[in-house]
Amino acid sequence: MEIKDKVALVTGGASGIGKAVAFELALRGAKAVALVDLTEAAFQTAEQINKDLGKAVAHAFCGNVTDDDFRRRVFDAVEKQHGMVTICVPAAGITRDALAVKMNKETGKAEIYPIEKFRLVTEVDLIAPVYWSLEMVARAAEDRYRMGLKRWQPQEGMQGVIIFIGSISSQGNKGQIAYAASKAGLEGAAATLMKEAIFHGVRCSVIHPGFTDTPMVRALGEEYIQKYVLPETQLGRLIRPQEIADAICFMITNSAVSGELWADAGWHPSPA
Repeated sequence: MEIKDKVALVTGGASGIGKAVAFELALRGAKAVALVDLTEAAFQTAEQINKDLGKAVAHAFCGNVTDDDFRRRVFDAVEKQHGMVTICVPAAGITRDALAVKMNKETGKAEIYPIEKFRLVTEVDLIAPVYWSLEMVARAAEDRYRMGLKRWQPQEGMQGVIIFIGSISSQGNKGQIAYAASKAGLEGAAATLMKEAIFHGVRCSVIHPGFTDTPMVRALGEEYIQKYVLPETQLGRLIRPQEIADAICFMITNSAVSGELWADAGWHPSPA
């Protein structure tokens, strides 16, 4: 599906991979790009995109991606102003890293990963991206129904594309019980939507980035990155967000691409 003149929506669009994707979609001619983020930095990102392109392409929405009402309001506003959303990249994500079980040497008691943190991570990293994607699929289905269309036919051309942001951590990674579980869950969600959403003409894929130069990864600390990440990375550096954005745009435009794409620069979690 072509990006030019399409309406796109990116969550987590104020920084990291989401920001890079929003910029790239705008550069490739998207009619409108909705940037959704919890922080007001989304407005600054949208302003910068519009300044660089010399026209109002990016539009910011500030709110919690786990809020169902907020999600519906964003889609309603975008549709009213620009038309149907046909590209959805739910990139918002968080980490709350800690060992699943850790011994407290002072008390002799084992400390279990806090369940409230597990719930928070899965809400943001798994449930929210799935439901932002389902929102787009549902609206595509309703639009087809209004036009009297039934099962999508290949000669119609693609009606929409969803790209989930997975992670190499979906293979399992020490200290990331909640994050790894969420990203592995996205694989199952994507595999299911690949089979279901195509009925309405929507294609679905998932990209698994390696360690990318984002605020989330930088928060690990330079010592950790130098000791545990870069030595196992073929590039000898962190992946650039722009490189992931390029890969996502390839996945959007090439209709033969479905399933999963690993953009890991050769880094994989240790087996033990």
